[in-house]
Amino acid sequence: MEIHQIPLLRNPVMIMAFSGWNDAAEAASGAVEHLLSGWRDKSDDVVPELIADVESEDFYDFQVNRPVVSIDESEIRSLTWPTTQVFGLSIPSMPRDLVIVTGVEPSMRWKSFTSDLLDLADDLEVSLIITLGSLLADTPHTRPISVTGTGAHPSIATRLGVSVSKYEGPTGILGIIQDGCMRRGIDAISLWAAVPHYASNAPSPKATLALINTLEEFLEVSIPLADLPESADSWEQEVNDLAAEDTEVAEYVKALEESKDAAELPDVSGDSIAKEFERYLRRQKED
Repeated sequence: MEIHQIPLLRNPVMIMAFSGWNDAAEAASGAVEHLLSGWRDKSDDVVPELIADVESEDFYDFQVNRPVVSIDESEIRSLTWPTTQVFGLSIPSMPRDLVIVTGVEPSMRWKSFTSDLLDLADDLEVSLIITLGSLLADTPHTRPISVTGTGAHPSIATRLGVSVSKYEGPTGILGIIQDGCMRRGIDAISLWAAVPHYASNAPSPKATLALINTLEEFLEVSIPLADLPESADSWEQEVNDLAAEDTEVAEYVKALEESKDAAELPDVSGDSIAKEFERYLRRQKED
């Protein structure tokens, strides 16, 4: 990993997402890209600073993740290699700053990759690591996208107010990072958005918005949304139109709606209403 600078950040939170296996419909990678760009229209003072990037040849199989050729307006060709980059965001309006990790899931040497990232987190005095992922699920596109927050260890989950991860099976780089955090004693949680499997074409702005909203709730901050809500509404309408053209799909969506409504009805409580109201108040104060 090449480190370009170690900026002074206030009690930073590191937020990570990687394209690939952990990123259904590019919802998670879309969320970190939104974090990197979301403040541009809000304040000229918030500019992402490149902290570090990884050496591509150390971690990527180029037959799996190939470099991309592009040509600019002057017809000059250039290569973009698969990599992972780390940015710092100093945000005066928030009580803490952000460290954003974005890139392609590495192909090999996951232990070294994770160790390098967590060493950098230590150097930056990161107080919390949040990994973002998205997965395909039997859920209707017409209902709010559910986001599950988990911790890798019961004590961490209890202290941070999330569930204990009970997943067993193959894992991606996010699982390795969560395990590395637990072994080092670093506070870490993972947020996963459930993307409707029948509407999994990228991008999925509604799932990205759900991850951003969950980050707001967990960190108790207001994040500029720009045109993300409008994009989410347009996406939902497009899927509505496609479903209306196929009777079987429309019936399947209706069955999913009934199942989800029945499962979530007992969870509708004063706490959920209060969380939504708190988010509204934070956004009004920010505006």
